[in-house]
Amino acid sequence: MKTAKDRGEGTALMEPLVLGEGSRHRPELTDLALELAQRSVGFRRSLPGSLLSSLATLVRGMNCYYSNLIEGHDTHPVDIERALQGDYSKDAKKRDLQLEAMAHIAVQQLIDEGGLRGRAVAADSVREFHRRFCEALPDELLWVEDPATQERTRVIPGELRTRGVAVGDHIAISAPAVPRFLGRFEEVYGRLGKTETILAAAAAHHRLMWIHPFLDGNGRVARLMSHATLLEALDTGAVWSVSRGLARNVAEYKGHLAACDMPRRNDLDGRGNLSEEALAEFTQFFLATCLDQVTFMEGLMQPDSLRTRILLWTEEEIRLHRLPPKSGAVLEAVLYRGELARGDVAGIVGTGERQARRVVSALIEKGVVTSASTRAPLRLAFPAALASRWMPGLFPDLRG
Repeated sequence: MKTAKDRGEGTALMEPLVLGEGSRHRPELTDLALELAQRSVGFRRSLPGSLLSSLATLVRGMNCYYSNLIEGHDTHPVDIERALQGDYSKDAKKRDLQLEAMAHIAVQQLIDEGGLRGRAVAADSVREFHRRFCEALPDELLWVEDPATQERTRVIPGELRTRGVAVGDHIAISAPAVPRFLGRFEEVYGRLGKTETILAAAAAHHRLMWIHPFLDGNGRVARLMSHATLLEALDTGAVWSVSRGLARNVAEYKGHLAACDMPRRNDLDGRGNLSEEALAEFTQFFLATCLDQVTFMEGLMQPDSLRTRILLWTEEEIRLHRLPPKSGAVLEAVLYRGELARGDVAGIVGTGERQARRVVSALIEKGVVTSASTRAPLRLAFPAALASRWMPGLFPDLRG
């Protein structure tokens, strides 16, 4: 953790940055990248436009949950949703983690809304990811401790590290070398076409973590960058997240990252300083994980199954007198049409304007429908609290 001198490292130390045209690994991985592109676009286009925003909001909380979980911070999406509504835990540590989650979500929302479009791998954007995330953190989460000396150092949002670091067996490049490595990173990954960007997404993910530009927060920044890259290259609509797959296979994920730190194994292992074979294996894992997540979300959003799960929940709520009668008919109409004009609710309910307003108010209070204003159409929402019923398997049930 001592202030570092420039060791004069050349950027060739992190080669290969992409799998070369002549790499024996490219044909199979290119096929996988193309399959992912087709499935991702197909899934996004299968969804009604009215559902995209609501689903993306739920996925944003899910992505935040899994990305932070990889770092050992467990803040359930229900607790994240509560924090977004101003309901914080009385426990200081849990409240800090809620604030951390909100910081992550704010950065991802900026990405999802196109705030950094075309600039995901730019050095300035990498610093902006870090700055926006860290400047919203509580002070207690901005300190890192040297495991050898117990010296505590404060992380400055958006500031590149000025000290040497080691992560496991990987001794990162000297701090003064970070800007030139980020420059090379941007130069290579910023000029790729869409197919090559998809193929190189895993490589960019690892190489950014290999550079380790910040004292802390590098994993979160790398996953946010990957989300932004895939959002644009695959037109994901932000309705699925690779972080869920990485967290569910976290030992394999971290094992691949460590393997990619290793030098070239032999004369058959590419021509760069680092192992091409390890990079190809991580690329295969990363793309397969993305494909698995698209498939998973596609299954959850199958119209008939989704409709059945939602209406079963609604029937139970009506029987328990937690929703008014005819609430199911209104939800079904929203599902079928994509959005429902408020003026149409009375005809669906069949009991007049007063009862229609009561049903709408109850559904909005439950968080299952949303509306931009008191006169705007109703749209379906996906509250995290109901994910175990409506979107089973998206994340673990909240305990305790």
